Amino acid sequence: MSTFDYKRPATIGEVVKLLDEYKTSAKLLLGGTDLNLMLTEDIIKADIVIDIKNIEGLDVLQIKDSNLIIGAGVTFSQIVDSPLMKEKFPVIWESSRTVASMGLRNRATITGNICSAVPSADSAPALLNRDAAVVAISSQGKREIPIEDFFTGPRKTSLLDNEMVMSIKVPEIHGKFGGSYIKMGRYRGEDLAQVGVATLATEDLNYKISYCAVGPRPLRVKEVEALLNGKEFQGELNQELKDIILRTVSPISDIRASKEYREKMCLVLLERSLKASLSRMKNGEPQYGKELL
Repeated sequence: MSTFDYKRPATIGEVVKLLDEYKTSAKLLLGGTDLNLMLTEDIIKADIVIDIKNIEGLDVLQIKDSNLIIGAGVTFSQIVDSPLMKEKFPVIWESSRTVASMGLRNRATITGNICSAVPSADSAPALLNRDAAVVAISSQGKREIPIEDFFTGPRKTSLLDNEMVMSIKVPEIHGKFGGSYIKMGRYRGEDLAQVGVATLATEDLNYKISYCAVGPRPLRVKEVEALLNGKEFQGELNQELKDIILRTVSPISDIRASKEYREKMCLVLLERSLKASLSRMKNGEPQYGKELL
């Protein structure tokens, strides 16, 4: 294991100064569930680890000006335990329940999940469907990065070297809607997704569709959304929609699943997710968190 300096600043200002000084050789520590493993196994190197757990205000989880603010320190367990999240942001809540184990959810943050930028990030599809934005700060000030522009490749984001994520901002939806997140793994329990799909349907029959684990980064399928918008989904994808999906996703074969299996399940899970989203929008069933596989 490599050696590195360790700092525990008390303010965001101090963090920003350290990031300006160390840039790419600095790593931020909050939950640490991913960072600790990568440092221990020499997957990444760091000259300094900046522990930001001591900074006040990073655990905020509240609605402000019609936007949900998820502070960088908010854990998946906080989201799962939040009545606000279950009521108003149910797919983010539902996907958070699928992340790893309870012990890891107690430490892991949703901000860390997107900053790790693994293709199978469970939180990403739900955030993509809600048009979330990542709020980052540096010595040059704050900026908001649309979540769709945040992921640039496997373990790569559009964050600058001297930026720190302060929060994730998610717009409220006014009006009836339903959504779902379905994660297929090899077994029940702590496993990364073979395929993950989130859908969202509103009362005016507009749809949002996003995947994880089937390409180099989580992705929205806007071409399919455009063809479905304004129509009642009848329960099965037609050939045109299937063709669009299969040319949009680009899964690989690995220890978890073959490319061909993932492609097939992209279609199967999307049909199930869309049916569940519409049903939830109309009559509230099936309940969020219920197994849809």
